[in-house]
Amino acid sequence: MKKYVFVYYGGADMENTPPEEMKVVMDKWMAWFEIFKEKTVDGGNPFGPDGTAVTSKGAEVIPKDMWPATGYTIINAQNMEEATKIASDCPILEMENGTVRVYEAMPM
Repeated sequence: MKKYVFVYYGGADMENTPPEEMKVVMDKWMAWFEIFKEKTVDGGNPFGPDGTAVTSKGAEVIPKDMWPATGYTIINAQNMEEATKIASDCPILEMENGTVRVYEAMPM
């Protein structure tokens, strides 16, 4: 098995979403996680609204219009095809501009 990282972009504005709508969203995520629970390495977390980009020139806040990542999950899968198939059912894809990027975590 190889490790794959799902990096999420877009999704619900957790700070401004009414609780009843957030419950519907979270129920979809929990149902999706249940499908591949035996493959989960790290269920991940959503990211806070403010990220920082660090470069050799210093650090700066990632502007919201620069499409910052909104969360992650790490799974085990046989190959990229299997990981991509799992990601293709992610609830974030139901949201406007929702995207999952899938990366293989290379062994060191």
